Amino acid sequence: MLLISNFLVKKFIKNSEDIKSEKVRSAYGILGGVVGIIVNLILFATKLTVGVVASSIAIMADAFNNLSDAASSIVTIIGFKMADKPADAEHPFGHGRMEYISALIVAFMVMLVGIQFIKSSFERILNPVSITFEFIPFILLLVSILFKLWLSRFNKFVGNTINSSALKAASVDALGDVFTSSCVTISFLASKFTSFPIDGYFGLIVAVFIVYSGYTLIKETINPILGEAPDPELVNSIKDLVLSYEHITGVHDLIVHNYGPGRCMASIHAEIPSDISVMKIHEIIDTAEREISSKLNIYLVIHMDPICVFTDEVKLAYDEINKIIKYNPLIKSMHDFRVVGEGEKKNLIFDVVVNPENLKKIMSVDQLKEDIITAIKSIHPEYNCIITIDNDYV
Repeated sequence: MLLISNFLVKKFIKNSEDIKSEKVRSAYGILGGVVGIIVNLILFATKLTVGVVASSIAIMADAFNNLSDAASSIVTIIGFKMADKPADAEHPFGHGRMEYISALIVAFMVMLVGIQFIKSSFERILNPVSITFEFIPFILLLVSILFKLWLSRFNKFVGNTINSSALKAASVDALGDVFTSSCVTISFLASKFTSFPIDGYFGLIVAVFIVYSGYTLIKETINPILGEAPDPELVNSIKDLVLSYEHITGVHDLIVHNYGPGRCMASIHAEIPSDISVMKIHEIIDTAEREISSKLNIYLVIHMDPICVFTDEVKLAYDEINKIIKYNPLIKSMHDFRVVGEGEKKNLIFDVVVNPENLKKIMSVDQLKEDIITAIKSIHPEYNCIITIDNDYV
């Protein structure tokens, strides 16, 4: 199976190794769509013929499921074509999310086919029709299962290569079709040995499975459109790379926006010593933005956060408050710590990072702030605490 997939990629895609290129990525997507159209149209014609000859609603349901898959492949091609459009005044980050929208359309089409055949299968259960079993149609159904299995593997191969949600969805859908086609084939064979209307029941099982597959695909494809949490691997890579540059001592407030595959924008705060030359650190930040953006294929913006040089007073306050933070299981980390003011009137300013879901189950944000302030005041009543609660969504 992998040999055929590699052959098709080498044959029809120039510079297939350069998957960061938008043209190459688009070519992968179009190839996946074209192969899907051809395979599904062949399967539709084969199964429809078998279903009509055998008077099997389950086989005909499976046939039209393949036809919807062919239509889905057309939508996928259109999605890749539109996603490949360059950025313009109305869409400064390009049209990459069109790929997600095309995957969503595919998912709705899958669900509509399933709902229609739930109705047809119920009618067949209530009004059974005798099934005509023949050996050659049975063999054709077995062969169709192998075709779908290969198509699932091919879509997965291409989808993983270019990290395409549309093709990964098509792979899952095709794998589901392997299951449904297997059920249909079993019911067709069983009709030779029983007069029970098994065809209608298996048709119902197939239809319900199609609806469930559509629902799963909708759930998976709508998340990036709404704004899902970024890939943990990407998050760790960004943090580790930023920290690798000279004079950057800490990072926080990482935000990643996904505008489609290969179109990510990220911003992060980098902690730097406050006594360093502005020109020197600006050059380091510029270099980091440029090099990391190129390496990870993202658009990275780094905000500089000057951290005050630790005096004995600041270090003592930091260590004491860090102990308080450390023993609070709701708090993940602390950053932007500073002491502002002179004499007896001083402000202690810092941010703490929490998991909002965990915090919500136990207490409010105001209550957490109050608990921290109470603990600090018991040690340093002279400090006025200004605390910002940051939510960690990465």
